[in-house]
Amino acid sequence: MTGIKTTGEKKLMLFSGRAHPELAEEVAHQLGVGLVPTKAFDFANGEIYVRFQESARGADCFLIQSHTAPINKWIMEQLIMIDALKRASARSITVIVPSYGYARQDKKHKGREPISARLVADLLKTAGADRILTVDLHTDQIQGFFDGPVDHLTALPVLADYVGAKVDRSKLTIVSPDAGRVRVADRWCDRLDAPLAIVHKRRDKDVANTVTVHEVVGDVKGRVCVLVDDMIDTGGTICAAADALFAHGAEDVIVTATHGILSGPAADRLKNSKVSEFVFTNTLPDPSDLELDKITVLSIAPSIARAVREVFEDGSVTSLFEEN
Repeated sequence: MTGIKTTGEKKLMLFSGRAHPELAEEVAHQLGVGLVPTKAFDFANGEIYVRFQESARGADCFLIQSHTAPINKWIMEQLIMIDALKRASARSITVIVPSYGYARQDKKHKGREPISARLVADLLKTAGADRILTVDLHTDQIQGFFDGPVDHLTALPVLADYVGAKVDRSKLTIVSPDAGRVRVADRWCDRLDAPLAIVHKRRDKDVANTVTVHEVVGDVKGRVCVLVDDMIDTGGTICAAADALFAHGAEDVIVTATHGILSGPAADRLKNSKVSEFVFTNTLPDPSDLELDKITVLSIAPSIARAVREVFEDGSVTSLFEEN
């Protein structure tokens, strides 16, 4: 007989960066594991140091880090952590990115522009990531930027079930804020058995975050409209869409989005909007500092934890959403 046989079992280890530790703790609790103790700090010049306090040799490692502000710092920290795991002889490295940075830069609109979403994928792969687990990418095509498996989760069941439980279904209309979200809005319609409307808009190509709303396609008069989007950053697009719906006779407007970035003037825009409720998931840190009582944050941790377990046990992540 040649070689050596081992009787060791697979080992799951969960690691977290410093960007959004609350979500990492929730995922760890759902999985029934503890986060691996990690020493991480910044040098005086801004360089990042990371060292894990436990051996990762031969383990299936899951590293969670949301790309939140300051986004470049947390992406760099994640890359350093991946490199540390690779050099620690991890058996596999799955990068959990609840909110994927630079996702909006997924194609060239003009000459001499970068495709930064592809660059982030290349950086993760080069650092040593074997697969990516993420939630509601800006466009599905970003999955193809990574040379390896990508598990693309969706927050639709979490958000839709919440809205469906509190709204009169007979008065409900699902609204896409632009043509790019129609496919997602259509899935909401199927889940809640509601009609679809679309806000037609035109974005100023030369001025960032500037949108002019033109018209509403579909009947929204006297209806409770649910605007569905993947992210809200400055709030300009979604608040303008809500204004258009009220101008066309909507009774009420609820806004849902997976990622509540809420940067710059977002706080004032949301506060002054006639929208009755903004519903987000906690893929990004809780915007509690905005002190807006019409913001609701739902947890995505159970979905992420279930997906992690399926990946670790060689199960089917797709089946988690086919059930719904």
